[in-house]
Amino acid sequence: MFSYKPNPQLLLRRSGLKRSVVSLPHPSSPSASATTNSFNAIINHHSSQGAHRQVLATYASMLKSHVPSDAYTFPSLLNACSSLNLFSLGLSLHQRILVNGLALDAYIASSLINFYGKFGFVDVARRVFDFMPERNVVPWTTIIGCYSRMGHVPEAFSMFDEMRRQEIQPSNVTMLSLLFGVTERARVQCLHGCAILYGFMSDISLSNSMLNVYGKCGNIEDSRKLFDYMDQRDLVSWNSLISAYAQIGDLCEVLVLLKTMRVQGFEPDPQIFGSVLSVAASRGELNWGRCLHGQILRAGFDLDAHVETSLIVMYLKGGNIDISFRMFEKCSDKDVVLWTAMISGLVQNGSADKALAVFRRMLKFGVKPPTATMASLITACAQLGSFNLGTSIHGYILRQELPLDVATQNSLVTMYAKCGHLDQSSIVFDKMNKKDLVSWNAIISGYAQNGYVCKALFLFYEMRSDHQTPDSITIVSLLQGCASTGQLHLGKWIHSFVIRNGLRPCILVDTSLVDMYCKCGDLDTAQRCFNQMPSLDLVSWSAIIAGYGYHGKGETALRLYSKFLESGMKPNHVIFLSVLSSCSHSGLVEKGLNIYESMTRDFGIAPNLEHHACVVDLLSRAGRVEEAYNLYNKKFSGPVLDVLGIILDACRANGNNELGDTIANDILKLRPMHAGNYLQLAHCYASINKWEEVGEAWTHMRSLGLKKIPGWSFIDIHGTITTFFTDHNSHPLFQEIVCMLKFLRKEMIKMEEVDFNLESSHIISQ
Repeated sequence: MFSYKPNPQLLLRRSGLKRSVVSLPHPSSPSASATTNSFNAIINHHSSQGAHRQVLATYASMLKSHVPSDAYTFPSLLNACSSLNLFSLGLSLHQRILVNGLALDAYIASSLINFYGKFGFVDVARRVFDFMPERNVVPWTTIIGCYSRMGHVPEAFSMFDEMRRQEIQPSNVTMLSLLFGVTERARVQCLHGCAILYGFMSDISLSNSMLNVYGKCGNIEDSRKLFDYMDQRDLVSWNSLISAYAQIGDLCEVLVLLKTMRVQGFEPDPQIFGSVLSVAASRGELNWGRCLHGQILRAGFDLDAHVETSLIVMYLKGGNIDISFRMFEKCSDKDVVLWTAMISGLVQNGSADKALAVFRRMLKFGVKPPTATMASLITACAQLGSFNLGTSIHGYILRQELPLDVATQNSLVTMYAKCGHLDQSSIVFDKMNKKDLVSWNAIISGYAQNGYVCKALFLFYEMRSDHQTPDSITIVSLLQGCASTGQLHLGKWIHSFVIRNGLRPCILVDTSLVDMYCKCGDLDTAQRCFNQMPSLDLVSWSAIIAGYGYHGKGETALRLYSKFLESGMKPNHVIFLSVLSSCSHSGLVEKGLNIYESMTRDFGIAPNLEHHACVVDLLSRAGRVEEAYNLYNKKFSGPVLDVLGIILDACRANGNNELGDTIANDILKLRPMHAGNYLQLAHCYASINKWEEVGEAWTHMRSLGLKKIPGWSFIDIHGTITTFFTDHNSHPLFQEIVCMLKFLRKEMIKMEEVDFNLESSHIISQ
């Protein structure tokens, strides 16, 4: 047996208290005969008031006064240690309990069980329980509560069954302890039956807890039945039922209940509105959220931080950035949750620059950002494609020694990949101790979108070796990579993987397959994939229409557009862009102009700059250059170089020299340091035999130090991409390639001659 003599000064230091916290009689004062009972009374009083530091200060004075402690002293002390997170002090008290021979007391043992349970040492709590010679309902309830709070629900129910077998009748507190960790309907119904059996249903706290758990399980029918059978209801009862309906998205019933509770004399509090607004925000129900906002204003509530944050998140989810900003500016007390919600919402709405501006203000106000904020900021840098900003944010995280969770690391992988720095992306990925599905998708997508499809497939193989199951996002990333590089054979392999592993039907995967086959030129397979889709959305229709348009099959694209309209779906901006582009590539001028006009006339969709640019291209390709230029001046408020370039090319092709000179000079004024503009100007002059002006354009370009980027193309052979540049003969097989091209040219000429002779013979015979 060890001896233990507590030091009052040490006790004060461990609890972080000053001696002046509590005023107690000194032994030399007239009341020096303070007894254990008087100290216990003061300790228990402070404990009931939640003044846990004063509890420990009183105990320190008790030790200094040499007043012995008893079984009524330690429960409050252990509760104080649990509340103040003083585990080592609690261990010291446990030692003192053992020295005083009080370990077998039921209430002290229950306090010890609760103490160890709150610190996560359920096995120690269980040993304390098992060593008790006799157990009443209190230790049984405590150990059951420990298991339930730690999420060990089966063990908690097992102890509950054992308790009943030993004929220890549970209390309503036992039932409440069990309900804490329950998430399954069957277990709630079991406890509901036990509560009826033992006559606990008159306890409103227990009924409210059951009501709350039924709601969290999504069992709205049982929630409503329990609510209707309750003899007494308080504000918590109404809040629980309203939250249950909100969680299943039945906001109509929520509004009915808010009205009914007022009729029955209950005014909804901010907590009710906060919980409902959170659900409205998560579901993107902006109209419902506005209605609830109106009710809050009519009720005259002072908005607390939770409600303000919920409203701002709700408006951000609905894409209403202006209202969110106004509410954010009016918030007098902005906590870290609100700052993070605002930054995250702006990033999700594509306003990365505004998110970074809010972050600067956050730092200026002295608010230290958490890891969640940093993850959103890294995503903002990825949206902007700003490598410098991204590395700056990464450096800030490292300097501040902020913890790098998986979500933040995933954001870093994505950011570096989108900025084209795959080496840094790979380093971050390789250093991750734990990789989830998002991590693998981020690195695979990064390599695929940057054109390294073979490397992406190698990572795909490693992902499967790591026992991660690919999802639709993984497949879509790979298919997009194949589409951008024209690697049809790899796309077919991925298609076969999709079929073998049952990853379709999935509208994302199916649409990506259609897009990949279209961009790789296999329109027949693309059409078959499209026809096999069980359901079609706007993106699917847009992919197949654009696919035919890319390859000059405008009539087929228009037939598909007609079928799309017959399906009853309404076109959006993307559909019209695909259709107009198809008309432009196929020279279907009048049909394209008619569809352009129908956007506003028939569907109430205002064309944007991309649609106007398509029509300019449509007219330019048809040689109607003056009309194209007039449309440009009418629809574009400011200069757009790419569109001017389209018109300039049309001027060169159609001999419109005067207009071409005007546009060329405008382009040079807008972007004088771009080699492509001088090349375009030189080609324009060459087409009309102005050779002196051609020489001047080349000379001026060289004098500015500008160089022409050579034209190039690539070919994929068995996963290896070979690039060819204009006027370069550095390829090791250059001579063989030239010989093969000459041979193919001769064969093509022969085939043309044979076709011509056959056609002539056919005409003569007729």
